[in-house]
Amino acid sequence: MSNSSSITQFLLLAFTDTRELQLLHFWLFLGIYLSTLLGNGLIITAITCDHHLHTPTYFFLLNLSLLDLGSISTTIPKAMANSLWNTRVISYVGCAAQIFFLFFFFGAEYSLLTVMAYDRYVAICKPLHYGILLGTRACVHMAAAAWGAGFLHALLHTANTFSLPLCQGNAVDQFFCEVPQILKLSCSHSYFREVGLLVVGFFVELGSFFFIVVSYVQIFRAVLRIPSEQGRHKAFSTCLPHMAVVSLFVSTGMIAYLKPPSTSSPSLDLVMAVLYSVVPPAVNPLIYSLRNQQLKDAVWKLMTVLFKHH
Repeated sequence: MSNSSSITQFLLLAFTDTRELQLLHFWLFLGIYLSTLLGNGLIITAITCDHHLHTPTYFFLLNLSLLDLGSISTTIPKAMANSLWNTRVISYVGCAAQIFFLFFFFGAEYSLLTVMAYDRYVAICKPLHYGILLGTRACVHMAAAAWGAGFLHALLHTANTFSLPLCQGNAVDQFFCEVPQILKLSCSHSYFREVGLLVVGFFVELGSFFFIVVSYVQIFRAVLRIPSEQGRHKAFSTCLPHMAVVSLFVSTGMIAYLKPPSTSSPSLDLVMAVLYSVVPPAVNPLIYSLRNQQLKDAVWKLMTVLFKHH
């Protein structure tokens, strides 16, 4: 293919050519997808319906659940459909949409995780100023800034990636459209601009990661001064899961997007893609609800009401 103007569709990676294994992938992804929808859906409904949870922490958690639903809905349904119908095709517009929404949801989610670290820092280190620093207006502004940052991030990368001339065919070696895989299809040297953008994005994310780490160092120092063991346990149980999610998200995304093409292998690329695009949205509801008694009570109350109505 001479250039991108002649490409009307891309071919996504087929997990396997064996029909039974394709159906196994379909059922596996369907199970993950439905459990993610259920987990995040319950969190969103519980926080919306329970007025005890109308606090900054749960407001940010509600936003995180919305972003998780968006990010997993960008990749998994198409991969499921392809496995079910035994096809590899995704349209040019569909591919661009996948890249746009992935960068949008992940950019916004990373910004939101940074805001959530600040929320925990103020709650534990400056509890007397919590109501002032995290008032309703401030929370709405922070959440809006996170979504806005994701949108700009997505616009920049999508426009840049799809302005590149593509002359290495149209086979994408991934189960969804991913920038590093599209760059492999571009003509020589024309992709350096997007690589530059990815590197700049990485340094911005590194700044946020540094902010999160510093916040947690301050939090842990404050927590260790708490006299009651129960108080320490409560603080640690809300902070450690958050730290685990951020670390998984950053490390796998970094490997997927910044490793040199020479070290690329289809199986490694696939594992990294699953770890940054499928695992966080699926495990976030478990991490945040299992560790949080107030949220568990609200979800349980919600489920009791739903079952009573049925």
